[in-house]
Amino acid sequence: MNLNFEKSSGLIPAIIQDINTSKVLMLGFMNPEALAVTQQTGLVTFYSRTKERLWTKGETSGNVLRVVEITPDCDADTLLIKVIPTGPVCHTGDDTCFKETNTAPPDPFLHVLEGIIINRKQHPSEKSYTTKLLGKGINKIAQKVGEEAVELVIEAKDNNDDLFIGEAADLLYHTLVLFAAKNISLNLVLAELRHRHQKK
Repeated sequence: MNLNFEKSSGLIPAIIQDINTSKVLMLGFMNPEALAVTQQTGLVTFYSRTKERLWTKGETSGNVLRVVEITPDCDADTLLIKVIPTGPVCHTGDDTCFKETNTAPPDPFLHVLEGIIINRKQHPSEKSYTTKLLGKGINKIAQKVGEEAVELVIEAKDNNDDLFIGEAADLLYHTLVLFAAKNISLNLVLAELRHRHQKK
């Protein structure tokens, strides 16, 4: 990487992002030596402007940042470093230095699919499998979810990933139909998962 360290008096900002959640965790600064150490060790190392020395994130707390990918911006004067954090990033104990919880937003397609299912419930269509399934009532829908779960377990024991993925998709879809039949939104279930995560 041919980086422009001189633009900001020998330092460049490094934006740290969790590769799994896409959350921005913190911002630090690097000089050429800090970048070299980061690349050599695989652990994010900054130049501390207050201590005037290199410091590896987590050298005291143990909450290091494991480097996955380093990308310069278009002007070669800023870095985006995607990492796997091993614990809270902020010195306050927060997940990030911006007081955000480090969780990934749900895939919006699940909400799109939920909307389609609810629409089929409110506006039945004779050609729709979803409409027919909803018309059979809670017991039949719950039974179908159970059948799909068993099929997923069976495929998990084999080595055909395509079949496993197909059964997983079937289970997710039928579970969303069950949610709609019981008037339970996907957001309520996600909120419960977040609540459980925060209690850990």
